[in-house]
Order: sequence, then structure tokens, then C-alpha cells
Amino acid sequence: MPVRLPLDAGTATPKVITPSPSADAATLGSKEQLTPKNTTESTHQLRSLNIELTEMNDQLRASLEQQRTASLVSLNVLNSMNIAVILLDANLNIRLFTPASQSLFNILTQDIGRPLADLCPMATDVNLLDDAKTVMRDMTPLERDVESRSGVSFTRRISPYNKQDDFVEGVIITFTDIRDKKQVTQALEDATQKAELANATRIRFLSSASHDLRQPLQTLKLLQGLLLGILKDEQPRKLTVRIGETVGAMSGMLNALLDINHIETGAILANPVSFRMSDLLDRLADEFRYKAGAKGLKLKVVPCHLSVESDPRLLEQMLRNLLSNALQYTHEGRILLGCRRHGRWLSIEVWDTGIGMGSSEQELILKDYAAPIENFSLGNGTGLLIVKRLCTVLGHRLRVQSSLAKGSAFSIDVALSRESAALPSAAQENDLQEHGPVTNKEMILIVEDDVELLELLGGLLKSEGYQVAMAIDGVTALESVTHRGVQPDLILADFNLPGSINGLQLISQLRKRLHRSIPAIILTGDISRQTSRDVAFEHCTQLNKPAKLKEVIFVITSLLSQQRLAIVDDEQLDKNESCDTRTSIIFVVDRDDLFRDTIRGVLESSDYLVQDYASCEAFLEDYSPGLRACLLVDAHLPGMEGLDLLHRLRSNGDDLPAVMISGSSEVSIAVDAMKAGASDFIEKPFGRSEVLQSVARALEHSRDSNKKLAWTHEATQCINNLTDRQRQIMDMVLAGHPSKNIAVELGISQRTVENHRASIMTRTHSKSIPALARIALAAQRLSC
Repeated sequence: MPVRLPLDAGTATPKVITPSPSADAATLGSKEQLTPKNTTESTHQLRSLNIELTEMNDQLRASLEQQRTASLVSLNVLNSMNIAVILLDANLNIRLFTPASQSLFNILTQDIGRPLADLCPMATDVNLLDDAKTVMRDMTPLERDVESRSGVSFTRRISPYNKQDDFVEGVIITFTDIRDKKQVTQALEDATQKAELANATRIRFLSSASHDLRQPLQTLKLLQGLLLGILKDEQPRKLTVRIGETVGAMSGMLNALLDINHIETGAILANPVSFRMSDLLDRLADEFRYKAGAKGLKLKVVPCHLSVESDPRLLEQMLRNLLSNALQYTHEGRILLGCRRHGRWLSIEVWDTGIGMGSSEQELILKDYAAPIENFSLGNGTGLLIVKRLCTVLGHRLRVQSSLAKGSAFSIDVALSRESAALPSAAQENDLQEHGPVTNKEMILIVEDDVELLELLGGLLKSEGYQVAMAIDGVTALESVTHRGVQPDLILADFNLPGSINGLQLISQLRKRLHRSIPAIILTGDISRQTSRDVAFEHCTQLNKPAKLKEVIFVITSLLSQQRLAIVDDEQLDKNESCDTRTSIIFVVDRDDLFRDTIRGVLESSDYLVQDYASCEAFLEDYSPGLRACLLVDAHLPGMEGLDLLHRLRSNGDDLPAVMISGSSEVSIAVDAMKAGASDFIEKPFGRSEVLQSVARALEHSRDSNKKLAWTHEATQCINNLTDRQRQIMDMVLAGHPSKNIAVELGISQRTVENHRASIMTRTHSKSIPALARIALAAQRLSC
């Protein structure tokens, strides 16, 4: 009978197998004959096998369906993301691509299996195949920004396509649209350019406003100097001195406002140097004692002889703001200004008995202000805002403690100078006694026209162990050196002496006669900024009257320990003393009529001949080379500017000595002026002595080449004393770079840059950036 066996696991209908006669004969002839029992067992086995095969077939179909679904989902995800993706095999033939790729390569379904090289890639992506081979070799992804023929920007990334055994079977190429990213970047760049343009516009406006504001201040300052020179009575002279101090304070406030603008733009140039706190405290005491008295308040200033590392001008403005704030909110009681030492730091403190503040107001003061400064008014704490931001620039710490109805205390923590930090902490009160009496018998020459003060100083210094020589005027002091053989190791002189020689002139002449750079102290009641500049220019130390004995002894001890010898040529000295200013002409070029009239009075009072002009063009029309003259010219003039005039003169071979004046303190202007051939650069408002000193030095160097050469050699020696790093920083400072930019450029901290700047100013004996520029350029010319 026929037997139905399954054809395969996927077929439900059995086949009928009919035995052939030969098969029947073989079966009948075998040892085991086919029986119904055996047939039934075979049928059951075949049915079981058929069932197993059917189940396996169903599982296989389900697995294939899952893989098909997963593959479809993956493709749908890639297509939905609209990302161009191409999968290449190891031979860089196309295995898979997404529809988004078609717009980039014109690729079709029938292109699967073709080499990618057969297709035309984007015009800007000529490195595609080379990059794919590199990724195959190095197994490291590569990215490039490319652009399609239609101008759409993409980030193209090629990554290795690895199997589980890390065998590189091909590469995957993705193209990510970055149009939105580029638009955002472009928008940011546009906004940045607009901000920079607005900032540049504001800086130009402030520079112009600064120049215009400094003009009347300059005239006031010079008029005050002329008035002081003709007044004889003490009371009018005191009032005139106060006028000068007020003008100086106005100038300082103007400088501070400009500095705040530099803070806002990140371009402020702090100039940290080492200086004694006593000078700063004395100036503030004299300035605010009258203001406090006018309100019925008592101002007490505790003296401090220690030195700190900071920018003296900015620190003074910060303390001035704190004192002004204390005056504004204190209606009765007193104000205290003093210092406390904390290890290597000095805390400069302003205490008042005013209305005080709550804790919330204190937190508001100490936290970082985010609002721009123009949103604040003077009644809303602009002064404190300035203090806070300048503390950030200088690296100082601002602290405040206050109680309502009891008063406030503001503190600025400043680093001590290296010398003061080396002193024991107790030195703030009694370190002067620790030095003990002097035993090496140094000679101190005291020149003071007040006989009572002269004898008092002489007696006190003798009690300290010094030898003392005394004189009541400059002529007597010169005679004591010339005829009586006095050889002073240090000079202590009043600034205003009777006769034709003041204290600074006396010191200069004594140094030249003795061929030594004698340490000198100027004792003066003139606290103006110009006097301080004159004293600093002559490398003297200024002590303001009334000076404390301990402070005088401390300064004398310090100066004698740093005394250096200098040789001056007697022949050049005689030439210098025989100079006759009456034969020198000073050309003044400035557009301000009142300024020209005022400066004419200043120069003519010193026996100079003066010719003034409102423009450079007018000066050139009237100028004849070959005269013994000096040019005093403003940097910013309508039409031809001061720098252009200097370039014109130098190109014609004319070495007319020139002093550049400007209402701007920008470093670049000073440097450009020096490079153009100016012998000096002074900033408005300047004082009478400052301009006379600059003109005299310019004339002296033009007449005496040996004198100029000697000064140039001295300048070169100062520059040679700098380290390579200091020279590098000096060049960047003179190029106008702020400290924070220098720090980033050199990979060092801003504090390190400021320390180097302070050392540069000290080693070159420079009191200002223009002075540093003058020295650096002189040394550069000599080396060339």
C-alpha cells in the first residue's frame, strides 16, 4: 500500500510513495519482514519529525520578520532625521545610503555596489576619497567643513565601520547641515563688531571730551601758578594753593572717570609701583580736612610710613571716593583714615560715625556689579562701584562692616612692598627706634629758611648720631660746600628757599659740583601733583610738612643705605650753568587762545621769548630753521596735527627740540611722539614747573650733545639692567597692551605682569609711561 511522507518542513501535504516490484521482492527477501507494527512506528516518527520541522520553520519566519522590521525602522529613522549617510565597504563601494544623500551625489538605487569614485561628489569636497582611505588605514575619524554646489554648509565626518572582531569592513560617511550654526556664529560676529564699533565710538568721544575738559583745567592751573608767583601775603597764597589743589582734584576725578571707562572696555592700564603710604595719606588729609571742618566734622588721619605695591593714582582715587562717601553720609561725629598691618598686607581703612547700612546693603556693595556704570548716579553709590571695580583691576580686596545709626568702616587690603614686608610687624609703631642711633657719622646738610625749624631739625638729627651742616638758603649751602669743604652724604632741603635758587635747583647744583648722585629729601608744604612730579624727576624723596621725626629718620636711613655714586663732567657742568635762556625762543602751537596767552606768561616770566600760533600751518609759514628755539606743540590740532608737524620737520633734516603736550594719557600717543623726535611728552593739565623743566631739558640736550649722550648712556644702562622677560613686557606695555592681554600672550598671571611692570618702573627710575618710553627709545637709538 502507498506511504505518505512529508516533502519538507514547509509542506503540509504528504507525498504517496508506491513501492516498486523490485523493492517488494527485496523487502520480502529480507530477514526482517515489513509488518503492520513496524509501519506504524515509522509513521509516528515521521510525523514527530514533521512537527519539529514545522515549528522550526515558523521560528525562522518570525526571526526574519523581526530583522526585516528592525532594518526598516533603522532606515526610516535615518530618513526621518534627514541626515545624508553613505556606507562604503572595504573597497569603497557603495553598500547603503539614505535618501538625503541623493541631493549631494545624485546617487540612485541601482548605484549600490558601484565605487564611490564613479559618482560626482561636491565641488568643495575634493578630499573625500583620500580621507576615506586615511580612515580605513588609521581607524581614526576625520571631520571637515564642506559646502555643496548649492551653497549649503555641512560638517562631513568619516568613521570606520567595524565588525565585532574590530576588523574594518568599510567606512560610514555622514553629512550634518550646519547652516543654523553658521548663522548663529555670523550673528554673534556681527553683534561683536557692532559692540566694538560702539565701544570705539565711545572711546573717541571720551578722548575728545577729555581734551576739551583739560583745556580750561590747564589754563586754571597755569593761572594759579602765575598768581602764586606774584602774591606775597601768606593768606592769599594759602587760598591760591587751595585753588591749585582743587584743580588737581578735578583733574584726578577726570582721570578716574576715564579710567572707569577703560575698566568697562577692559583696557585700563594699571601701573603698580612701590610707594610710601605717608605721601598719599598726607595729601588726602590736607584735601579733606577743610571739607570735614565745613560740615562740623573732625577728620583724623593716622600716619603710616610703610610702603605698598599699587597704582598710587588709582589707589588715591579709591580712598578719595571712600572719604567722600563718608562725608556725604556722616552728619555729626568724626571720620578716621588709617592703616593696619596684617602680615604681608596693609589694610587701609576709612571709619565714620554716619548713618550706617544694613546687612543687605553691605552684601550689595561687596557683590559683583553687573549693571553698566552709566546706569548709576552719584547718589546711588557710583563712588563705591568705582572702588569695587578698581579693587578688581588692582587685585586688592574690599571689605565693609557697618551698623545702622552707628557708622561704617571700609577697608582696602593692599600688598606691602618687599622692603616693608621684611620688617617685623611691630615696625609700624616702633621700628624707627629699632634702628638705634647712627654710629657711622654721616653728614646731613639741612637747608631751611625757617631758623627755628632749622635749629630744631639740626638738634634732633645730631641726637640721632648724625653730623649736621645747616644753611638758611641755597647760596649759603653752596658756599658751605665750595669754601668750607662740607661733603654731605644726604641733603634735606626746603622746596621754597629765599633767593633765586629753590631746593630742587640747589640739590641739582650740589650733585654736579660734588660729582655724586647725593640722596636728597625735599621738605615742602606744596602738596600739588606738579611739585611731586618735579621732585620725582630729580630723583628726590618728598616729605610734606609737617613731617614727623620718626618718618624723617626712617627715610634718611633708607636713602643712605641705597646711596649710589655718580660722576659728572665738570666741563659739561660749567656749560650748563652758563646757559642763557633769554636768547631762546619757545614756539607754542595750540588752538586755544586762552591757553596760549597763559603759557606765554609762564614762559616769559622765566625770560624766554615766545611766539605762539593757532595751527601747525601758521607756524610753518613763519618758521625759519637755525634758531636757538624749542617747539611746544599740542598733539591734537585741526588740520595738521602735532605728530605730523614733527614728521615734517624731521624729514626736512630739522632737529628743532620739541615737547609734545596732550590732553590724553594714551601710551600710544606718548610713544609715537618720542619716535617722531619729541624730547618729552607732558599731559594736560600740567604745572608751571613741569613745563619749564621739560623745555629746559629739551634746550639743554639740543645745545650740548655730550650731555644728551651721557643721559642716553644712563638710559641704556637702565634698560640693560632689565631681564629678558622685563624687556618683553616693557615692549608690550609701550605698544599699548593692557596687563591682562600681556598675561594671556605670555602665558603668565596678570599679577606677575603687574609685578614685572613695577620692577621695570623702579629699575628705570621712571615715574610715568611717557618717561619709560623716553628712556626705552633713547636706549634703542644708541644701540642702533
